[in-house]
Amino acid sequence: MNLESEMIGIAHGLKAVAETPRPAPGSSPAEIRATAEDFEAVFLAEMLRPMFESLQTDGMSGSGSSERVYQSIMVQEYGKSVAKTNSTGIADMVERELLKMQEIDQ
Repeated sequence: MNLESEMIGIAHGLKAVAETPRPAPGSSPAEIRATAEDFEAVFLAEMLRPMFESLQTDGMSGSGSSERVYQSIMVQEYGKSVAKTNSTGIADMVERELLKMQEIDQ
């Protein structure tokens, strides 16, 4: 992995953390659940990203910046798909913690 790839990976990670959804104070349980599911999708996408970045391409799609953009979008969608299956339990744990935090704030 070269320095440019590492920097792109770090930038994606920082952007994902900054864009991680957070519930507003006083959110309903449904809003908290949706936020937890969104968090799970972002987390899973960030876990999948290195796997896709290490793949060699055949060059048919150009192997340039447009391919990296498409790959990034594809990984985000994979994260959303896996999160919808509720197979990891991450959203459940996040939801419980958000509900606890909301109780403390009240």
